[in-house]
Amino acid sequence: MRHPPRSGLMAVAGATALLTTAIVPVVTAQAAAPACTVEYSVTGQWDAGFQAAVKITNNAAALSSWRLTFDFPGGQQVTQGWNARWSQSGSAVTAANESWNGTLGAGASVSAGFLGSFSGANAVPAVFKLNGTTCNAGTQPTPDPTDPGPTGPPPSGGTAPALHVEGNRLVDAGGRTRRLLGVNRSGGEFMCVQGRGIWDGPVDDAAIRAIADWQADAVRIPLNEECWLGVAGVAPEYAGAHYISAVKELVARVEAHGMTPVVDLHWTHGQYTGNSAGCSDAAATCQKPMPDAQYSPSFWTSVANTFKGDQAVVFDLFNEPYPDRATSTTAQAWQCWRDGGTCPGIGYQVAGMQDLVDAVRATGARNVLMLGGLAYSNDLSQWPAYRPTDPVGNLAAAYHGYNFNTCSSESCWNSTLAPVAAQVPLIAGEFGENTCGHSFVDRVMKWFDDHGLSYLGWTWNTWDCSTGPSLVSSYDGTPTAYGAGLRDHLRALTPLT
Repeated sequence: MRHPPRSGLMAVAGATALLTTAIVPVVTAQAAAPACTVEYSVTGQWDAGFQAAVKITNNAAALSSWRLTFDFPGGQQVTQGWNARWSQSGSAVTAANESWNGTLGAGASVSAGFLGSFSGANAVPAVFKLNGTTCNAGTQPTPDPTDPGPTGPPPSGGTAPALHVEGNRLVDAGGRTRRLLGVNRSGGEFMCVQGRGIWDGPVDDAAIRAIADWQADAVRIPLNEECWLGVAGVAPEYAGAHYISAVKELVARVEAHGMTPVVDLHWTHGQYTGNSAGCSDAAATCQKPMPDAQYSPSFWTSVANTFKGDQAVVFDLFNEPYPDRATSTTAQAWQCWRDGGTCPGIGYQVAGMQDLVDAVRATGARNVLMLGGLAYSNDLSQWPAYRPTDPVGNLAAAYHGYNFNTCSSESCWNSTLAPVAAQVPLIAGEFGENTCGHSFVDRVMKWFDDHGLSYLGWTWNTWDCSTGPSLVSSYDGTPTAYGAGLRDHLRALTPLT
């Protein structure tokens, strides 16, 4: 969609993935509380990599800053972390507080996590120290009796599969076809730039588990480039490192429930006041017709560097291009879409899709890239002709379909979508209807099911359906009448479809 509900706006003006993941038991202290306790758990593991979490509890006097240290016993390496400043020298690992989570009161806890690599056994660290004080002192770490152990099934499906493109299919590391069937989780594109927070509603484990309970296997997460980069006057508490950390935490939580996270560049910089303009200012406060050359490539460079070690994350390069509303010919619009530069009718320098593909690939990231077409991603008619060059061949076409769009019928899907889907994976990054019912989405899902394609419903937010298609009335997963159509359909599908 081009925007969240207007009421909200007006108020502010590589590795091989395993289907069954070994889970290392949570390490906990079972005796009287020492000065500090550390719970360490491997929340996902694959051939040469793993994801782990640490929970630090301070049982002594309040701390104004904290520094956790431990040694890896098996040559493991931290490759990426969140909620702490992670570093490693040899086997010694350090996690120091961020500027925003340094205070740790008596009895308080803080959690952080990381991705790592290993070979051989992924042994659990034995000794943890908080500011030099040994934690779990006087106790022997023992497995949590509620944990299923290394042979048990992963929670809620375990980590999401690494993905790549083979022909016109998305496949996992084992070569099995994967479809992305799930929801959008809006908020990250508008809350920060409006000074109201980062997420619209809860994104804790219970909230993400509720999405998984619909049998969803993918969550699209719209983002704002100014908030990620910390530019253009966004409130510092919602920008830069704080924003990035929140996104990484949500991505990790989505993966921990076995779902594919789709990171989407939604709102961008650049002043546009032409046909169908959503706002008149240069700030990233609405949907612009194209990405901007000033910030968008830098956004994708940073995002790609953040997630390039995790091919389970899919990158949706730009939400809803509409250069066709600004230019006089379709050929000019598609050329602007691919090549960027100075585009007719758009007053800022545009980053084309080729520019964004190049920015991602220059980091070494091989993640699957989604590219929406013209007319707010509703028109894919010339997508194959203007398809950007990708050195690793991991491109997918993105379609957005609503009941009020031009291409919203089986005849249009047959004539324009089917030829694209024959060449590359095709994903409906958004679909929905503004009728508060689900008759249209039922048709979309049937057509996409019949063609073996992916789709993500808009949106898992508790808005009034009259202001936008909202799937839920509560973040516990209670569906609206519209959302019930998607929920019941996903639950009726067989696994791995």
